[in-house]
Amino acid sequence: MKKTSKQFWLFIALGIVVFAVIQFLIMNGMLDQYYSNTIILISINIILAVSLHLIIGITGQFSIGHAGFLAVGAYISAIVTMKLGLPFFLAIIVGGIVAALAGLVVGIPSLRLKGDYLAIATLGFAEIIRIIFLNIDYVGGASGMQVEHMTTWTYTFICLAITIIVIVNFTNSRHGIASISVRENEVAADAMGINTTYYKVAAFAIGSFFAGVAGALYSHNFYIIQPSQFGFLKSFDILILVVLGGLGSLSGAVLSAILLTVVSTYLQGYPETRMIIYSLVLIIVMLYRPKGLMGTMEITDYFKSWRAPKGGSQYGK
Repeated sequence: MKKTSKQFWLFIALGIVVFAVIQFLIMNGMLDQYYSNTIILISINIILAVSLHLIIGITGQFSIGHAGFLAVGAYISAIVTMKLGLPFFLAIIVGGIVAALAGLVVGIPSLRLKGDYLAIATLGFAEIIRIIFLNIDYVGGASGMQVEHMTTWTYTFICLAITIIVIVNFTNSRHGIASISVRENEVAADAMGINTTYYKVAAFAIGSFFAGVAGALYSHNFYIIQPSQFGFLKSFDILILVVLGGLGSLSGAVLSAILLTVVSTYLQGYPETRMIIYSLVLIIVMLYRPKGLMGTMEITDYFKSWRAPKGGSQYGK
């Protein structure tokens, strides 16, 4: 417990240092709008990757409808700020809550399914959400909805930090252990008295909530949102972040989100070859790291192996 507490406060201190440095660079004009927007986009993608990591990597539920929850958070938060005139921080919370409720609506009936059937159900849900927003004139329909730019590095960092802290603590709790047991062998977990449906729905709701939070940040960062931005390809983009990082590794999800966002951003100047290069990067990484960048390990596991005494077990005598 003491070691875990030390690691927790170490990462908190490191996060505060990173926030302070980036905020200083932005306030003093050393980071222009292009680079600051890239940092914000990286953070949003990390939130999406980590939230889906909880559903797929920890609980083992193959969901490819995450763009639907992103869309719910984006549109609901935009309605709260642009239509109702309420503060942005409240819009973030409301967007996350409504996305979580949407996760419960789709999760309770569909999480009794497994594997490919669950993937098809979640993909269908995401498309239903997109079509609904496409046909509602109140939010602009197909032409989209104009949104005031309110997303800042401060808002984004706070949301990112809360997302990681909540999911790390959930994973390390008894609820996380129960979710992992569902991933490893659902039949055995059910035989041991674990309410597998409860944990699957809980993980789905938490992941959906933070996807909604990411949607709120996303919509208030690009001035306009359109239903076409939340198609099934967006769900696959988020899925790639989790798979490339390594199923079951939160650190891997964070690293892959950073890597792919940077690659995609810097290739925007080459629209003809952007997707070819982007795809080649994915193929090369998966050829040399078929289990993903981190596999099932975390960065802290490497620290433990380095500190382990040579010639002996890292766990001591």
